[in-house]
Amino acid sequence: MKKILIIQANPKKDSYCHSLAESYQKGAMHSGAEIQWIELCDLKFNISFDGIPVKEIEPDLIDAQEKIRWADHLVFIYPTWWATFPALLKGFFDRVFSSGFAFRYRANTWRWDKLLSGKSARLIVTMDSPPLFYRLFTKQPGHNAVKKGTLQFCGVNPVKITSIGPVKGSSEIRRKKWLEKIEQLGFKQI
Repeated sequence: MKKILIIQANPKKDSYCHSLAESYQKGAMHSGAEIQWIELCDLKFNISFDGIPVKEIEPDLIDAQEKIRWADHLVFIYPTWWATFPALLKGFFDRVFSSGFAFRYRANTWRWDKLLSGKSARLIVTMDSPPLFYRLFTKQPGHNAVKKGTLQFCGVNPVKITSIGPVKGSSEIRRKKWLEKIEQLGFKQI
């Protein structure tokens, strides 16, 4: 039985991202997966990394690290803002995916240990532009930062991405189809 951690990272709890997260959970539950959930907007932590010793991590972030350790598969659901991702998610990565937990630099070399190896991930990312435009025009900086610069850096692999858009101006029928697609991804546990 696969252990899946859903991380809903839109700072607005009543967002379409939240609905997508619920759809993924519904599909995963129907397939028999174990599910845990993190709603980033509910966590209490200092978003800034500057000057905070790692040993003084807040209780909500300790709990998040425990859930990440527990999970086989991480599902991040968030919007694209200014071609990347919300500051709340950046702060979460800065504080939770810390040295000693997610990676560890080796002495006297540029190499590092990937402490989250053995885990996989799915990014479900909403945007107000067409995904093709995001890929061709901006070269997907948000996707690259999360997939390559964060998750794969820490050993999470494979990392698959589902881009949903344009959400702005989309019909209820289109949104329902996206929810069904995400439920199927959850059912397949990918």
